[in-house]
Amino acid sequence: MKLSQYGYDFNNEMLAKYPEINRDESRLMVVNRATGSIEHRIFKDIIEYFDEKDLFVFNDTKVFPARLKGNKEKTGAEIEIFLLRELNRELRLWDVLVDPARKIRIGNKLYFGGDEMMGAEVIDNTTSRGRTLRFLFDGSYEEFKEALYRLGETPLPRWVRETVEEEDAERYQTIFASKEGAVAAPTAGMHFSKHLLKRMEIKGIDSAFITLHAGLGNFRMVDVEDLSKHKMDSEQFIVSEEAAAMVNNAKREGRKVVAIGTTVMRTMETSVSTGGMIKPSEGWTNKFIFYPYDFSVANAMVSNFHLPYSTQLMMVAAFGGYELTMEAYKVAKEEGYRFGTYGDAMLIL
Repeated sequence: MKLSQYGYDFNNEMLAKYPEINRDESRLMVVNRATGSIEHRIFKDIIEYFDEKDLFVFNDTKVFPARLKGNKEKTGAEIEIFLLRELNRELRLWDVLVDPARKIRIGNKLYFGGDEMMGAEVIDNTTSRGRTLRFLFDGSYEEFKEALYRLGETPLPRWVRETVEEEDAERYQTIFASKEGAVAAPTAGMHFSKHLLKRMEIKGIDSAFITLHAGLGNFRMVDVEDLSKHKMDSEQFIVSEEAAAMVNNAKREGRKVVAIGTTVMRTMETSVSTGGMIKPSEGWTNKFIFYPYDFSVANAMVSNFHLPYSTQLMMVAAFGGYELTMEAYKVAKEEGYRFGTYGDAMLIL
């Protein structure tokens, strides 16, 4: 498969700028791989397609307020940094992206916040756009983290909306988010409400939770036509013994195992062992899944409608089948589905 095969007729009007008021009332397209049928439902209807002991696998990562706005020492030039990952807790070292990157050099000092001023020093160039910062803070680690979070804002992607609003802190997050570390939300999981999870529990549908801290690599554009030459950014993941046991038991019993989003699918496929079972594990994954690919674990998947040429679309097409997936996207546009982070959802059976 080539990059050019993942383009489709797209315009910005298709993007959802705001989420639905009620999480579980997004639209849901149901795509059946066996029959090729496409149905149009509301997301909360999803449980009609599953039975007792079927298993939904969620990503419980939690997005933190990773975007900080500040100024450069002496010149006062405005800069923005995006916290990627903490490198050293004691030394307050973080890998960050800087915008505009061309204005920042090793040794530069940056300042963030108005009345509550926090400084940082650039100590390394990590990539063409990235830097390593040492934050200058005298208090305890807990006080430092609290200050960092007060200064930061929700890292809603700029292509969704330029201005971050107060409600985004809660809505750009799943209701079961608990393991802090992501700079991008697992969007398929954002459709689940407390009420829907309760209805699933009453019906006997099981839930398992794995963790993948989604990074900015989710938004990095593929710039090679030959997909085998694209390198994914590494992301940290954890599969607990409990989650692995639940997935493996469901598989042994012939139940449906539903990957809620591309992050869950990538994590399970990273953790799979011989025989199609997954093993408890943690580490970093840069697994890139694109058509053709033989999936070992999940036999159903929930995903949002992704942008053209994105790695998420490539994974969905690998699972749903290239032709059927691209036809479903064509139908989604014709039917007015909302695309992107805050958009509608697709269930692939």
